[in-house]
Amino acid sequence: MRNWYAVLLRLYPKRYRERFAEPMEQTFNDLLRERAKKGTGLFGFALWLFVETFRGAMGENMAIITMQHKALFRIALVTASILLLPLLAMLFTDEVVWNLTDFVVAGALLIGAGLTYELIAGKGGNFVYRAAVGVAVAAGLLLVWVNLAVGIIGDEENPANLMYIGVLAIGIVGTFIARFQPAGMARTLFATALAQAAVATIVLVAGLDSSPARSVLIINGFFASLFVGSALLFRQTAQESN
Repeated sequence: MRNWYAVLLRLYPKRYRERFAEPMEQTFNDLLRERAKKGTGLFGFALWLFVETFRGAMGENMAIITMQHKALFRIALVTASILLLPLLAMLFTDEVVWNLTDFVVAGALLIGAGLTYELIAGKGGNFVYRAAVGVAVAAGLLLVWVNLAVGIIGDEENPANLMYIGVLAIGIVGTFIARFQPAGMARTLFATALAQAAVATIVLVAGLDSSPARSVLIINGFFASLFVGSALLFRQTAQESN
């Protein structure tokens, strides 16, 4: 029984085991000796200790896994919560119709956005930098989501919407060139906003969208303002660090 308990203690994480395994094993042996002398419920008591020790070992391992992969758990939780909304809507209305592909694509976009945020936000220590990253990532995610869902220029099948890939490409390439530094990120987001505005100009001049000009300006202006807002936050971070 003592040997089995020693094996069970190996389920604990190494750091925990190095600190507590020996006194835990000694306590186990002492308790067994006391029970043996009294001759009361030795097997039941040992079984209870085994169960409690196993539960404690699993708890310690889960705590370590949660700490090490806290960001992944958070991203997965947020993604699941968002995807739950259209699933619930489908139960109560016929206006929302998603298939498996829709859920997979949406999940991939949300997870990708979450990982992107964690990657970039981890490069800066203050709240303003993280807020700037959050606004930029949210704008990029929303830009892709709207294009896939209904399209910004005409409908989702209009090839003119591919111009927005160029907008995102400027942001992505610029981010790597800036090496996540706030001053460079500010310039990148200003350039991204300018590219967004350029798309709106092309659409209006070339007549690529039958929608009223005001609608085109409002939609593209909304995204451009998000990129500008992110750029201003990055610039504020750069000024505070100087």
